[in-house]
Amino acid sequence: MDDRKLRRAMSARALMRKKFKVMSFSGPWKESFGESLEPSGVWIVWGNSGNGKTRFCMQLAKYLTRFGKVAYDTMEEGARLTFQKALVDSHMEQAKGFVVLDREPLADLKARLRKRNSPDIVIVDSFQHMGLSKPKYLKLKGEFPDKLFVFVSHAEGKQPEGRSAKFVRYDADVKIRVEGYRALPTSRYGGGRPYVIWEEGAADYWGEAE
Repeated sequence: MDDRKLRRAMSARALMRKKFKVMSFSGPWKESFGESLEPSGVWIVWGNSGNGKTRFCMQLAKYLTRFGKVAYDTMEEGARLTFQKALVDSHMEQAKGFVVLDREPLADLKARLRKRNSPDIVIVDSFQHMGLSKPKYLKLKGEFPDKLFVFVSHAEGKQPEGRSAKFVRYDADVKIRVEGYRALPTSRYGGGRPYVIWEEGAADYWGEAE
């Protein structure tokens, strides 16, 4: 006899009337990623080195502090001089509610997120250095359904590197490939216009410089 407790089914009318908490993006962010985005779920950012990925992630983290507490887990780079420079260049001292986690492993990150007043949004840089397999990723996502996870991934050509990261790309609500100082988004919330990370660098890379 199967006595598993099932989730209550919901009618189409009930779901259509349900109110969701959203982040209301504006300006270039709205044009690229959509207007009303849920502050939960999964995003993924990937790209080759030297194309503006870290700079974009700093800009994104700074913008997301408008909607909640943001933690940046610098698993790959660590709280070192190069990461300090990225913070300085992006004026992250202006971002209230932003904290840096110095190579915090998965178990410690989970413990942090279980606490009261824990970060609402977590940027993990990188997916590969966190050592996330598909099962570990799904468990993390399932354990914290009210958090927004942004995974930063290495690239393999124009795709995230590795089978697990490729799975996350298909699963994510917002997928962002970074190339030539442009973030090229595919979002379930709309948008779609390339986001320019650095005007001069993008113009030079894409052959648009005067």
